[in-house]
Amino acid sequence: MSSTGSKRPAQVSAARRRTVIDALRRGAVPESGLDLLATGLDRFETALDAELDAVASGGSVFKAVRGEYGSGKTFFTRWLGERAKRRNFAVAEIQISENETPLHKLETVYRRLTECLTTSSFPPSALRPVVDAWFYALEEDALAAGATEEELPGEVEKLLVARLAEVSRHAPSFATALRGYRAALADDDEATAAAVLAWLGGQPHVAASARRSAGVRGDLDHFGALGFLQGLLTVLRDSGHTGLFVVLDEVETLQRVRSDARDKALNALRQLIDEVHSGRFPGLYLAITGTPAFYDGQQGVQRLAPLAQRLATDFITTEPRFDNPRAVQIRLPGFTQESLVGLGVTIRDLYADAATSPERVRTVVDDAYVADLARAVGGALGGKVGVAPRLFLKKLVGDVLDRVDQFDDFDPRQHYKLTVASSELTDVERNLAATATGGSASADDIDLEL
Repeated sequence: MSSTGSKRPAQVSAARRRTVIDALRRGAVPESGLDLLATGLDRFETALDAELDAVASGGSVFKAVRGEYGSGKTFFTRWLGERAKRRNFAVAEIQISENETPLHKLETVYRRLTECLTTSSFPPSALRPVVDAWFYALEEDALAAGATEEELPGEVEKLLVARLAEVSRHAPSFATALRGYRAALADDDEATAAAVLAWLGGQPHVAASARRSAGVRGDLDHFGALGFLQGLLTVLRDSGHTGLFVVLDEVETLQRVRSDARDKALNALRQLIDEVHSGRFPGLYLAITGTPAFYDGQQGVQRLAPLAQRLATDFITTEPRFDNPRAVQIRLPGFTQESLVGLGVTIRDLYADAATSPERVRTVVDDAYVADLARAVGGALGGKVGVAPRLFLKKLVGDVLDRVDQFDDFDPRQHYKLTVASSELTDVERNLAATATGGSASADDIDLEL
């Protein structure tokens, strides 16, 4: 997001505008409506759209997104996820963390994927609607082939076996669980059906009685997770979806885990990349996000030579404007003062369109004031403009635009002074704010990642 231009649609629904503004007011990245904010992403569009189209045609893609804190990695992947949804992809965004979603335990990653699974029609978790749509599609195919009502169950079973033949070579229990789920529904046993579907989604501790009724055992393990992902892709395709877009966000957290767990996680990432490139997962677009330190440092990708080779991309000998968006790794250059002001103006105009007095909002919060506020927020964070967007937009919406809209005599130049409390900052922002006074902060004010 590095230019001041924006292709904001002329007509924006009230619901989309409210979703975006409410998220910015909280200091969060909006879950949807990101096309309203996208600036400077034009140079990626052609290449990424071509990759999405290739995945929709049965291919698979792996992409590594690189950027410093505040450069917009989460925004970028959600923006790309929205483009995928418009092509009828299912989407899942997974936050990698040592305690909740360790990357070296792929069964946990798969479970989070099914919990976060969303489509253009269904919010998370969309697993059940997808599976139900798949069985409906099988029934429709069987009827179209001439099956009678009496023959329908048997013909659906044949189609199930045929469609999941490749999956069953690696994870036969995936098809078994689907049969158990369908049988429980036929018996009007909702509790068992829900339990079996939970097991299919990788949930642990499913009741033994439900597992027995479905003919499956134990819990999903690391290696079974890859087979289940393959099965999920088959179900998605046959139920009318063109693919699955998955984001593993904040992979740089691997640098802070124990060395043995880090090595396992890096190897798991290498294994995922190889499986994607081998063609095992047709219809999968897998993206990860990380900081330059993760990709270049000895506590990250460089720790595992085969992984470093797979992600190697030249960012040294060419200017950022010549970066190849088709490469396996792409970088987000982050915000400059100019692009931050451009984004602020875009938000101001989006807000004003639904304000009580649009012209008053645009006049009082003019471009010059937006620039002044952007400089002030950047200054409060040690002059690091690239880290400022989240806090800047939060202040612009919640402290300035809301007040201008609600109070006729409020003038931010007279009645507002920027304050930044430690409690509203992230760790990275807090560290920068601690040094904004010219280095007078004590060592105790700086949080170190050990």
